Amino acid sequence: MLKRLIIKNFTLIDQLDMPFHEGFSVITGETGAGKSIVLGAIGLLLGQRADSKQIKQGKEKCVVEAHFDLSKYSMEGFFNENDIEYDAGDCIIRREVMASGKSRAFINDTPVQLSMLKELGETLVDIHSQHQNLLLNKHDFQLNVVDIIAGDETQLDDYRAAFADYQEKERQVAELEEEIKRNQLQADFIRFQHDELEGAQLAAGEQEELERQGQLLSHSEEIKSALYEASNALSGETSGALENVRTACNALRHIASVYDKASETAERLDSCLIELKDIASELETQVERIDFDPQELERTEQRLDLIYTLLKKYDCADDAQLLQRLDQLKQQLDNIDNSDDRLAELRALAAESKARCEKLAATLHKLREKSARKIEQEMKQRLVPLGMPNVQFSVSMSETTPNRNGTDQVAFLFSANTSTPLRPVAQVASGGETARVMLALKAMISGAVKLPTIIFDEIDTGVSGKMGEQMGTIMRQMGDGGRQVISITHLPQIAALGAHHYKVYKEETADGTSSRMELLSDESRIAEIAQMLSGSDISEAAIGNAKALLGMK
Repeated sequence: MLKRLIIKNFTLIDQLDMPFHEGFSVITGETGAGKSIVLGAIGLLLGQRADSKQIKQGKEKCVVEAHFDLSKYSMEGFFNENDIEYDAGDCIIRREVMASGKSRAFINDTPVQLSMLKELGETLVDIHSQHQNLLLNKHDFQLNVVDIIAGDETQLDDYRAAFADYQEKERQVAELEEEIKRNQLQADFIRFQHDELEGAQLAAGEQEELERQGQLLSHSEEIKSALYEASNALSGETSGALENVRTACNALRHIASVYDKASETAERLDSCLIELKDIASELETQVERIDFDPQELERTEQRLDLIYTLLKKYDCADDAQLLQRLDQLKQQLDNIDNSDDRLAELRALAAESKARCEKLAATLHKLREKSARKIEQEMKQRLVPLGMPNVQFSVSMSETTPNRNGTDQVAFLFSANTSTPLRPVAQVASGGETARVMLALKAMISGAVKLPTIIFDEIDTGVSGKMGEQMGTIMRQMGDGGRQVISITHLPQIAALGAHHYKVYKEETADGTSSRMELLSDESRIAEIAQMLSGSDISEAAIGNAKALLGMK
């Protein structure tokens, strides 16, 4: 419930701090006095678009703040989910609009995104303005009314989850069908590429090994000559290093008995001699192994040419990438060869999902059919006191293509008398009749949806005084039902029914024109309603009529 509204520097309002109360309240004022400004300020709190032009001229920013009592409503979950401090007795929503055009939103002094403010606002306040009567021409709105009265939220959530799953399965089927179609067009080419790469019998690391082997074979004579030269330098009979080291060892041992250090040096040369013999033996072996083989070189070069051709053809950097490409082609061929089985499996899953959707849609339909009959009965009961004694109201339900809301299409059919056939309400109802139908719907919905605050913005437009009184009675009954109902009205018959009466008016100040709002006393209410009845010249008769409307003697 809205407890308090604070507005600073918003269009023509420089300062407003107004308390609000439970039950039915009315707001009156001359055309252009600023009633729509107050409503626009509340709209900002509900997440509507902000505009720097809304700031009062000469000011840097405007602020709109509202305090709500949520103690009768279970809303703690929203605050816990969004990590916002929860105070059931005083929930504060604030919106600030800067001259730069930027705006900021706060819930209990916590900065929040505008989407979050809107989400909370939709659960706190429902504003019904004249343009909302156009909703009677929208099937989604009419279906939503049926769902609200049916109380089928759980079943609708279950259906929507199943429908989303069905859509996903259908998407997968369509995607696979498209993939199969593309693969079939390329199947021969894919198979040719696969066979070519598989026929090459590539091995991991083969390219590097072949390149090394090719280098060896192409330089074999040069390598063998160098090895022979090195071997001869070590093992040559006359000038070989081995013979020279052996001679040096013998000379040192000959003097070892008379020169102590010669023995140690001879031992070191012995160690070198052993290592040189081993090297000489290895060189001899390598010389024997190295042999120029033109046929082997040709085979190696041909193999490398094949690999290089494949690398260029398949745009790969090395043979490892060629093997990866081969694996990809194998997978594509497996997909092509097994696609029928995979498609059949996916289609079976999609069929199962569709069957579940149809079953849940049927459950929804039954609940909605029951709700439709209830709405028909209740709407007739509500419209008869509103000056429609012969009203006909029917909820037509037809089957439509499955969508996220089910398979039902709803249309509200209406006739103000028994002699005229039922037609869609938006097509045949007059402006006044449409207003009464919407009020009856809102009154019915309010019993199922526990909105803390409902605001009617001149819903009585096009309605006579007598019918206006009946509409006011319905709004007062809604307010008596434990909720807050506020009506912006131009009819004195409705204004007189409010438990609290607010007046919006303009006042000329030193700073220019300002809109003001005040909570009227009993005496002030008499004068306001008398003026609504007779105009600016308030007669004694008008005052008497005003008192009569207010139930005063």
